[in-house]
Amino acid sequence: MKNPNDRSFTDRQSNSAKAKQALLERFKARPKADDPAMVQRREEREAIARARAEREAEKAKIRAEQERLEALERARIEEEKRLEEIAREAARKAEQAKRDAERPRKVLLEAVQYMQMRGAGKRR
Repeated sequence: MKNPNDRSFTDRQSNSAKAKQALLERFKARPKADDPAMVQRREEREAIARARAEREAEKAKIRAEQERLEALERARIEEEKRLEEIAREAARKAEQAKRDAERPRKVLLEAVQYMQMRGAGKRR
């Protein structure tokens, strides 16, 4: 829709020039960098940024410590698993050695029983 106040190109051009002039005046009215209020605001922003950086550094330290503790816990668990596996293997080997030690006696016992049964069969 057309603005009823802007009737011609020259009106639009003059309105544009006025708007640019108002923007320029607003820019010039802005406080300078050495203005006490601007210096104070900059110092406040810098203090906030320093505090934020300190908090982030503290969080990073805490995170690193947590990761270190988690790594230690994982290593401890792995060591426990390894020791359990060694204990299981030792128990298995002990059981096997026990079976191996009993085998000749078992075989001898079975042979004696077999011979007794065969001998008993001949006597009948």
